[in-house]
Amino acid sequence: MAKEMKLLFSLTRKDFVFETFCTGGKGGQHRNARQNGVRCIHPPSGARAEHRDGRDQFKNKQAAFEKCVNTPAFKAWHKVEVARRLGQEVDIESRVDAMMKSENLKIEYME
Repeated sequence: MAKEMKLLFSLTRKDFVFETFCTGGKGGQHRNARQNGVRCIHPPSGARAEHRDGRDQFKNKQAAFEKCVNTPAFKAWHKVEVARRLGQEVDIESRVDAMMKSENLKIEYME
């Protein structure tokens, strides 16, 4: 029998900020007159991505979202958030404190 998995947390569109803008460039009136470009921002992680290639704002929004969640900033935030929610944050902090002890650091002075 399979072990039942519990959802740890979920993100919704409310967790992201979407901005639209004129894409400009080649394409004439269509690109300069419509708000087709989409920028996706995840404020807690600082991750941001934009997509401006398509003519459809909805498809650009999806592509910008996919790019945003695949950024190193978002992935790092996600890893820390999962650890925090599983109660492993204390373990991470203690490991960092142990690594930052004076015997593990090399200090050089420039003259």
